[in-house]
Amino acid sequence: MSEKKIQQVLEIEKQAQEIQEKAKREAQEIPVKAEQEAQALIAKAKADAQEEARKMIADAQKLESSAQADADIVAKSGEIESQAKKNFDKAVAFVLERVIGRA
Repeated sequence: MSEKKIQQVLEIEKQAQEIQEKAKREAQEIPVKAEQEAQALIAKAKADAQEEARKMIADAQKLESSAQADADIVAKSGEIESQAKKNFDKAVAFVLERVIGRA
């Protein structure tokens, strides 16, 4: 073999060795990157779940507040209706007295 061919073979072997070492390094980095990506996904999922839980709690509190306000309104309207019934009887009696008194 000529010296030029030997140099070419040596250069090709050197390149092959470099490629193999690079592939080994990248292969070692894959689990580390996968672990980091998994941790990032877990953290994002946890943050999303916490935000959703906060929204649900806020909505539930609004509903509770609204239900309490509704209950207050119902109670107040019951009181007003009761008072109106009392006043209605008095008003009817008053009108009857006026009509009868004038007739």
